[in-house]
Amino acid sequence: MGARIAGTGSALPLNVVTNEELELLVDTSSEWIVQRTGIRSRHLLQESEIPSDLGVKAGQLALEAARVNPADVSLLLVATNFPDMICPGSAPFIAEGLSLKDAPFFDLKAGCTGFVYAIAVANALIQSGMYPRVLVVGIEALSRVTDWTDRRTCVLFGDGAGAALLEAGTDSSGILGTALYGDAEKSMFLNLPAGGTRTPASAETVAQGGHFLKMEGSGVFRNAAPMMEKATLDALADAKLELSDIDWIIPHQANQRIIDALVRRLEVPEERVIVNLDRVANTSTASIPIALDEELRSGKIRPGDIVALTAFGAGVTYGAVIVRI
Repeated sequence: MGARIAGTGSALPLNVVTNEELELLVDTSSEWIVQRTGIRSRHLLQESEIPSDLGVKAGQLALEAARVNPADVSLLLVATNFPDMICPGSAPFIAEGLSLKDAPFFDLKAGCTGFVYAIAVANALIQSGMYPRVLVVGIEALSRVTDWTDRRTCVLFGDGAGAALLEAGTDSSGILGTALYGDAEKSMFLNLPAGGTRTPASAETVAQGGHFLKMEGSGVFRNAAPMMEKATLDALADAKLELSDIDWIIPHQANQRIIDALVRRLEVPEERVIVNLDRVANTSTASIPIALDEELRSGKIRPGDIVALTAFGAGVTYGAVIVRI
C-alpha cells in the first residue's frame, strides 16, 4: 500500500465575487457564464492579502486533522504555478508560517495537475523511506494574473489553497495507483508570456498585457477530457482496479462542460463525481484538494472509500492518483 492521506485542509478568501458583480465589470452575463462554465461565484483575494497565507491556513488544518505537529513534518511540497515571488517561490513563506523546523521545502510547477503530481512525488518519497511525513499544499492566486478586462478568461478563475498530510500507508488506506503524463507539443495552450527569463519584465511587456494568463480555450477543451480519461484508466490499471471499484472521482474543477465530457467518456454516474466549481471556480492546483477536504469534512467521502483524483493543466500535464481513504 502506498502512502495514506492522514489529514486534509483548505482555505478560501472571505471575499466572494458573483457573476452578477462581474456583469458590472465586463461585457458578460451570469446566464452566459453558467452555460459556458457552470461557475456562479468565486473567492478572490483582496489586494492587501498575501497568497501564501492561504497555504499556511490549509496546511495548519491538514496537520490538525492528521494530529501531527509541525515539528514532525519531514518535507513540505508546494504545488503552485504563480508563487508569491519568482524567487524564492511560495514554499519558504508557507514553511515559515507553519513553523516547520529544519524541514526541506520546494515549489512544484505542473499546471493545474500540480497537486496530483505532488501527491505522486510525495508517495514515492515516503515509500523510499527518505521522508516519513510529507505535507502537500496546492495553492493558487489566479486573480493576480487575470486580465479583468478579458471576458473570456476573467470569469473562470478563483483563489484558494488545499493541503494533505501524507504518511506511510496501512493495510486499509493508502495510494493504490498513479499515472502521470506530459505533452510538451501543447505547451502554449496555457501560458503567461512575460516575466520569466525568456521575456523579462519591461514597460513594454506590461503595456502589452504580457503578465496576464493566456489560454487557447479550444485546445484546452478538446484535450482535457480525453487526457484525464487516459490518466484515470491508466492509474486504475496500475492499481489493478476497475471503474466500478471507484466510489468517487474528483476531477480538476476547470469547467463544467469539461467535467461532463469526462463523465460521458468514462460512462460513470454523475452522482459519483465531486463538483464544487459553481462556488469556487477554477482554482488550478488548489481545486482538487479543496474539493477533497470539503467532502471529507462533510462526511460524504468516508474511510474506506476509493477516490480517483484526476487533472489536466498547463505544460501540458495530466495525471491521476487512486487512493483509498
